[in-house]
Amino acid sequence: MSSDQGLGWAADRMPPTHRAWVEVDLGAIRHNIVAIRRLLKPSTQFMSVVKADGYGHGAVAVARTALSAGASWLAVATIEEGIQLRRAGIDAPILLFGPAICTEEVETLVEYRLQPTVCSLDQARRLSAADLGSIQIHLKVDTGMTRLGVAWQEAQELLSAIRVLPNVTVAGLYSHLATADAIDPTTTLEQFERFAKLVNTLRRQGIRPPLVHLANSAATLTFPDTYFDLVRIGLAQYGLYPSSHLQTVVALRPALSLKARIVFVKTVPPGTGVSYGHTFRTGHRTRLATVSIGYGDGVSRALSNGIDFLVRGRRVRQVGTITMDQCLIDVTDVREACEGDIVTLLGRDGEEQISIAEWVERLKTIPYEILTTLSPRLPRIVCGEAVV
Repeated sequence: MSSDQGLGWAADRMPPTHRAWVEVDLGAIRHNIVAIRRLLKPSTQFMSVVKADGYGHGAVAVARTALSAGASWLAVATIEEGIQLRRAGIDAPILLFGPAICTEEVETLVEYRLQPTVCSLDQARRLSAADLGSIQIHLKVDTGMTRLGVAWQEAQELLSAIRVLPNVTVAGLYSHLATADAIDPTTTLEQFERFAKLVNTLRRQGIRPPLVHLANSAATLTFPDTYFDLVRIGLAQYGLYPSSHLQTVVALRPALSLKARIVFVKTVPPGTGVSYGHTFRTGHRTRLATVSIGYGDGVSRALSNGIDFLVRGRRVRQVGTITMDQCLIDVTDVREACEGDIVTLLGRDGEEQISIAEWVERLKTIPYEILTTLSPRLPRIVCGEAVV
């Protein structure tokens, strides 16, 4: 984020110098969290996942909004992300989705009261040996994601070994679902059954950790049995669905818009090559507008000649190769388009809307990648709700 402590600018105070920016509707994020919470039991806690700068929306602003809307936990991927939240005055418990692997990391997470993930006895011993007081940890169990975590068959033994270590308290037990967004539930059910079996065994032995969690956004929308004590919500709180078949479960509102300004307009004759490599040539007398945004801002070069933008509420075609800082659009049919006009790349302008799904289809990727590759040099402009 461009302003102090990553708070973002309010929309009504946007500096006129902005060439391109991201608008974040905090009201939409609040709406999404409230809507998702209606699916849960009152006792089920809500963890707001704000890693990768809140999926490109601005971590501090999102975290504050989420907590005010009923979230009780936050989650980050790096220690630096946790530090940012603490320095902004956020006091909620924060889960770190990864282990501490050196003494300096252990000291820092203790200083900033972050709860790390532990996947092995060696990792737990490292925390214990630091002798920095009781460190709250979450034991990660691999039930089929094969990324982080102790094998589910070995988790009981590991938990028992960790419980006798000084300076370490197992506050949580969790796993991650690999295919919860798929139509076929087979793998998700298999993972759930493995995890549930482990949890039941630990309960019978009287060593079940106080907080057990499994559900991500997709599972929260489809598998109530996976809720346990807490759900971890990332993409859905930002108003996007992990998969198109989940759109009927709850009404979500996209929170992010991407905008830039027209900085130059000119008319060229037929047969004119446009931008690097002349990947587009005009077929008729064409009015072109240069837009002040490019792949250096996160607008993938692979989108070149394949997407629409919005100008004055109308769709126009992006033409030519997208360059690092600029790209071009054909505004022949928008005669009033001029320098200074706002161009919407993602979001709504009047009755028209460009959805992230259009970019997903063109790039053959997922919304997560598009959101998190929007450059930090794009200021985040908050709207819809004041940032406290």
